[in-house]
Amino acid sequence: MYPNDPQQHPTPAQPTAPLDYLNQIAPQAPKKSLFNFGVPRVLLILGAAIIVVIILSIVASSVARGRTEPLERLSVRLGATQTIATAAQGQLQSSKLRSYNSNLSLYLTNTNRDIAKPLLAAGVQATKIDKALLASESTTALTTRLEDARLNAVYDRTYAREMTYRLETILTLMKQAYSSTSDASLRAFLTTAYDNLEPTQKSFANFSASE
Repeated sequence: MYPNDPQQHPTPAQPTAPLDYLNQIAPQAPKKSLFNFGVPRVLLILGAAIIVVIILSIVASSVARGRTEPLERLSVRLGATQTIATAAQGQLQSSKLRSYNSNLSLYLTNTNRDIAKPLLAAGVQATKIDKALLASESTTALTTRLEDARLNAVYDRTYAREMTYRLETILTLMKQAYSSTSDASLRAFLTTAYDNLEPTQKSFANFSASE
């Protein structure tokens, strides 16, 4: 119709790339693994775990120590008391007090022998008792007081008073040891040991009060 007009040709439509193809060629962000913490974080977690284990170990050790300490102290005090009683026998002037002390020495000999097995079952070994506990149970001061009493001719009265107190502490330790264990055989032993020692402790107490 208008021969001089240039013919208008439609511009061909550009093909549209599929969406999934675009996603494929797009740069992918690195995937984060569930366990990909990195070295610093792993070290931090390991350090925290070690601290927790150490704390739990300390707590467990303290609990165990709390159960065995009365038994260990009782064992040491019984042995030391036997040594004191044996040494005192030849120094006592009163026949009544010598009789009390002789009965005590026999009791301590038998008890120190028989307690070894129950203590071992409870995890207490006489050869592995803490050195600090052994030091705290030293009888050096008591031995000095008794020697001074002998030199001042008041040995019987002093010995009776000291032994009254010492046997009272042993009875208290037996109660504590009884409460710290659930072992039936050990409890039975402690009950018998307590019942057998209590009359002797009262005998010393009565002698001391009469002087």
